[in-house]
Amino acid sequence: MTVSSDDDLDALVTDFLAGDERALEKIYRRFSALVFTVALRSLGDATEAEDVVQKVFVAAWTGRHTYKPERASLSAWLMGITRNKVADTHQSRTKQRRIQNEVGANISAPPDTLDIADRLIIADEISRLDAVPQRVLKLAFYEDLTHAQIAERLQLPPGTVKSHIRRSLIKLRRRLEVAANAQQP
Repeated sequence: MTVSSDDDLDALVTDFLAGDERALEKIYRRFSALVFTVALRSLGDATEAEDVVQKVFVAAWTGRHTYKPERASLSAWLMGITRNKVADTHQSRTKQRRIQNEVGANISAPPDTLDIADRLIIADEISRLDAVPQRVLKLAFYEDLTHAQIAERLQLPPGTVKSHIRRSLIKLRRRLEVAANAQQP
């Protein structure tokens, strides 16, 4: 007796829902190319698409208890997660650009328009970062290197560089907001 692919997938889903990590591996091998293709088409960036694939399968594994095979196929469920992770990435891009523009405008402003206190706060906050994020941010702002150039120079994946910059800019922005609020009467 031969097993059909539907029977094989049903057994795989059952094992996945039971928490079998080997089932997750098989599901990843079967559907990761589809998830990657959908993410790449929407995002236009292979590194971000790879990040989405990772996030989709982590979310699928941690949220497997929410999957109901009677309501949707496994591929449809994974595509729903993919759609959400791609939307999150687009939203994160927009937020990161806004933060970079805000902080970049303050950092690259002429000395007479950037208050000395703000410059000290920025320098202090950068010095508080861990060694790698500090180096990444200095290369980005003081040496004006692109993410790809920083990744090459520091031998880091581009996604890691982007994450360091994003988290560092968020910290800087919070610190600047706190300083601005403290200056208001």
